[in-house]
Amino acid sequence: MLLLHKFFMALPTALKTYGFTKTPKVSWTLSTEALIQKALEREEGIRSAKGPFVTQTGKHTGRAAQDKYIVREALTEKTIWWDKNASLQPQQFDTLYRDIVHHLEAKELFVQDCFVGADPEHQYSVRVITETAWHSAFARNMFFAKPQGFVHAGTPRFTIFHSPSFQTLPQKHGTRSETCIALDFRKGWVVIGGTAYAGEIKKSVFTLLNYAYPDEGVFPMHSSINVGHSKEDVALFFGLSGTGKTTLSADVERTLIGDDEHGWGPKGTFNFEGGCYAKVIRLSPKNEPEIYATTQRSETILENVVLNLQTKQFDLDDASITENTRASYPIHYIPHADPKGMAGHPKNILMLTCDAFGVLPPVARLSSEQAMYHFISGYTAKVAGTEIGVKEPEATFSTCFGAPFMPRHSSIYAKQLQERMKQHHSRAWLINTGWTGGPYGVGQRMSLPYTRAILKAIFSGKLNEVACEKDPIFGFQIPTACPDVPAAILNPQNTWKDKQSFEKTAQHLALRFVNNFKQFQLKDLEPFGPIITK
Repeated sequence: MLLLHKFFMALPTALKTYGFTKTPKVSWTLSTEALIQKALEREEGIRSAKGPFVTQTGKHTGRAAQDKYIVREALTEKTIWWDKNASLQPQQFDTLYRDIVHHLEAKELFVQDCFVGADPEHQYSVRVITETAWHSAFARNMFFAKPQGFVHAGTPRFTIFHSPSFQTLPQKHGTRSETCIALDFRKGWVVIGGTAYAGEIKKSVFTLLNYAYPDEGVFPMHSSINVGHSKEDVALFFGLSGTGKTTLSADVERTLIGDDEHGWGPKGTFNFEGGCYAKVIRLSPKNEPEIYATTQRSETILENVVLNLQTKQFDLDDASITENTRASYPIHYIPHADPKGMAGHPKNILMLTCDAFGVLPPVARLSSEQAMYHFISGYTAKVAGTEIGVKEPEATFSTCFGAPFMPRHSSIYAKQLQERMKQHHSRAWLINTGWTGGPYGVGQRMSLPYTRAILKAIFSGKLNEVACEKDPIFGFQIPTACPDVPAAILNPQNTWKDKQSFEKTAQHLALRFVNNFKQFQLKDLEPFGPIITK
């Protein structure tokens, strides 16, 4: 680029196409190392003694779920589930977009050109334009990066305009607050303003893909995937944040495909991303050795982890900023990860739930119809810090185990799951990683070693032939034995001292399932949910 004068550099043609007329400086597709060095120089964070870059995101330490919008126009009018998604009018988005571009013109910019979708047949180009070096490094960690200096030929399919310092004006932009995550599916553009929480970047791209992929015959999934020694031993983990997707899929005995977002197409499954975004609060080197090891690496970004400014040592047990502390790192930091990010069709499907009531078993076998019911229900608990205002585990239903990121009606995704399960004879299991022996505050969290033992038994096929007993309320089959797991904890009723209290709590949760499922108006699946007896 040629120097125009002492302050401004020649504006890249690629930015002119978005309406930019000037900017002090643009750094294009820098390496992660260069970006972290820039971030340190700009005092965006601190290098810890162990290597990772540590930063804080300010007010927003989790997703601003109520500040997410989709542009409502001809393309999306009949394809978006508007009961579950807030809308902006095209003119409101255009005003918002012009204002954030004008705001960014006065900033030094960092542009990251990369890709999403490991399968070359279903890959999309992405451009992230941001005012902060560390967010550009985050995008490079999370997506499929290209060599330093790489620039997409032509306009990429998706573009994110990211500015934590930009605040929206509700009366002008049609937003709820000064924060917004606004998506225009026709243009493939996302405007993120008023929040520094990096998760908004990856989840915006996930939402764009969840809209686009069904039309390509790809089932988009909020999931993790790993593979055993046999390439046919593919395991698919559904679950929301805090249920164990990342922890359980990072198994030293299995190959990791990805920890959060995948597609299931005609040829198999594939990762959307090139990195991981793991919760690290109270991370244990004993229970999560591979993830823990990433917190000692130089390209890892730690969000909202407490750091001692004198010693530069961080404390993963300190939740004084938030429970939602995060680590972003390239997937090759996991020794058993497959950088190609592709696998076959799932043999086992695990639906992870963090049951705050403590009445679901640690493992249950599901019929295909029950799997559909639980997939559509998406029961779990919001874990403290994952969303603004959540202070402790809170029971919730998130359809398809990812409602905030699924713009189409849940039946679209559920039908894709059903078709693939039948075609590939996949087995389905419900795994409770939440509470046992009582509800939150009374019982205790399910033992991670026991959960790992259950998964090992599933993958080996040992649970396929074990005798089961039918749960009288929820209807699924509970194994009566599992290697290396005490038989007493397999049936949750046995872990409660007060049996009447268990029955009452189980019926209460069952009623919540039934009432939640009514909204879908899927009468043929209702019999495969819980039965209300009192």
